[in-house]
Amino acid sequence: METLKVDIQDDQQKRVLMAFLDGLKYEYRIEGEPDIVITHAIDLEQRRADLLSGKASSLPWSEHK
Repeated sequence: METLKVDIQDDQQKRVLMAFLDGLKYEYRIEGEPDIVITHAIDLEQRRADLLSGKASSLPWSEHK
């Protein structure tokens, strides 16, 4: 396996390159993007803070469909 590094200048170039690679069914990874686990952890922490401060509400499990 080899690695090819491409410097992308803007979001349009990124979208075009990703569409091209997807069309060829190539696997790739993007460096420099936030890790999805960290992103979700930050989101969960914000939701927790909102709930504790009264900015959000929750339903009991029995009311979820």
